[in-house]
Formats: sequence, structure tokens, C-alpha cells
Amino acid sequence: MRGYCEFYESNPPDSGLDEMARALIAAGDDNGMLLVADDEGEVIGFAAVGWKWSSLRGARIAVLEDLFVAPEARGRGAADGLIEASASRARATGAPVMTWLTAPDNHRAQAVYDRIGGSSDTFLEYELELG
Repeated sequence: MRGYCEFYESNPPDSGLDEMARALIAAGDDNGMLLVADDEGEVIGFAAVGWKWSSLRGARIAVLEDLFVAPEARGRGAADGLIEASASRARATGAPVMTWLTAPDNHRAQAVYDRIGGSSDTFLEYELELG
């Protein structure tokens, strides 16, 4: 998770990352999930998935909040595997779609998303700082 934060030039406290990971691991698929990709026992990537209600879908949808594969492990299918595992588990709960965001300049990630059949829509995301 720290590598993901560094990639996006963010520095949350370790305690917050730890709390997030523990909550997602304990949540069970109905309340969110944290999946990891490993290579011979070493974690090389992760996917964090949450839920939100969509009035446009009339259903609870899966949201792939974070997806990261360590730079040295990229190109070996870990991202595809994490996305498929996330989608499979979301599908099993009845979610009609899984959504995610990526930075406009993250072309490598966009190539993965295009390859697996993902599509982008016309919505823009806005963020309002609350603190």
C-alpha cells in the first residue's frame, strides 16, 4: 500500500493504512475486500474494493478503490488477476458492475483496463476536501 501512495505522491500515516487493511480483511465480501497478489509468498500487489449504491443502476455496485502492482512485478498478469478476482467476488454478491478511476496520465494502467474490456464513461470526478 505504501508503494501505491508513493506512486500518487501521497503520504498517509501508516496507522491509517493499517486500519484500512484490517477493516477490509475483516469485512468479508459484503462490506468490502482487500485482495493481494503474491509471488512465492511475497506480496507484489493489492486491490481494495468497496461498495456504493447507484441510483442509475438501482443496485449496490462494486468500486475498485485502489489497484497497485509493484513496478518490478508488472507485466506478469498480476493486475489482470487482481481485477478478475475482484470482479468475480463482486459478481458473486450480485453487483451488476465494478467501477474504478485512474489518473489521466497513467497510460500503463489504462492499457490494462482497455485490454480486459473496461470502458470509461463521460463522467468527471470531483473532490471536496472536508478537513
